[in-house]
Amino acid sequence: MEIRVLRYFLAVVNERNISHAAQKLHISQPTISRQIQDLEAELGVQLFQRGHRRLSLTPAGNYFADQARQIVALADKTLNNIQPSTTLQGEVLIGCAEAPMIVTIAQATKQLQKQAPQIRVNLHSSDANEVHQQLQNGVLDFGVVMEPTAKTDYHFLSLPGTTSWGVLVRRDSPLAKKATIKAPDLRNEPVILPQQLGNRDLLADWLGSNDSQPKVVASYNLIYNASLLALNRVGVVVGLNGIINPTNTELTFIPLSPRLEAHSSLIWSRIQPLSPAAQAFLKSIQTFLPQSTASFSPPV
Repeated sequence: MEIRVLRYFLAVVNERNISHAAQKLHISQPTISRQIQDLEAELGVQLFQRGHRRLSLTPAGNYFADQARQIVALADKTLNNIQPSTTLQGEVLIGCAEAPMIVTIAQATKQLQKQAPQIRVNLHSSDANEVHQQLQNGVLDFGVVMEPTAKTDYHFLSLPGTTSWGVLVRRDSPLAKKATIKAPDLRNEPVILPQQLGNRDLLADWLGSNDSQPKVVASYNLIYNASLLALNRVGVVVGLNGIINPTNTELTFIPLSPRLEAHSSLIWSRIQPLSPAAQAFLKSIQTFLPQSTASFSPPV
C-alpha cells in the first residue's frame, strides 16, 4: 500500500466522484479507477458504494478513510521535518482542548516565529480522547488537555492559568437570574455535558449525591456546537468559562458554586521522539512557565 494510492483514495473521498478527483490530481480517470480497484482488492473489502453520479463510503470505507488521513498526515509531517536544511524548519502539530490557557501556546509560537521563522505551528482543536489517540499514532507532536486526564504514558508540563466551570444558559431561562449555580439547581434541568471521561467524573463529584444528578440529554467535545444546542433550548451546557463569549448573545455564563476550577497540561509521548522543530517549540514554551512547572516527568 503506497502513500500515493492513499492520496488518490482520499481525493475520491473528498470529491465523491472519480472524474472530479482525477481532474484535481491531474491524472486520467482510468488510472485512478484502477488504483481504487487494486486497493479494494488488496484490502479485501469494498470501500465505495457506486451510485449513478456520486460515490458513498461503505462502513469499511469510512474507517479506512479516517486511518488513511492519519497515515498521510504522519507521512507529510515526517518528510517535512527531515528535509535537509541549514536552518531550523518543519511543522509542529498540537491537538488543543478549548481553554483560555492556550494563551501560553500563542506566546511560545510567537517567540518561535522570531527565532525560527521556517517552523510552522499547526493547531487542531479537539478533545482529550482524540488527542491521546493521535499522540499514540504519532500524528501529533503535543496535546493540550484539561485536567484531570491520564498522563502515565506522557511527559507533561502544567500550563499557567486557570478557569472555572459553569453553565451556559439562555437569558430567558429561570437559571439566568441566579448569581451562581448549585447542584440542586440542575436537578430538573436537561443538561449537556462534555464527553471527556475525566471531566465527567469531576462534575459527578461536584454534583454529589444521586438526588442531585441531572438529566443528561446530550454531550459534546467542542463547546461552540454545544452552545448552539443551548440557544435552541435543548438544554443547559456545563462548560468552561472564557471559551464562548456570550456578550450580545441570547446566552449567559453562570459559575458553579462551590467554585470548580480547571487546569490544563501540555503532554507529549514518552515513546515517540520529538523532531527538531518540536524540540524548539518545547524549549520556547518552557521560557513562559514558572520555574516550578518548567520541568517534565522523567522517562520510566
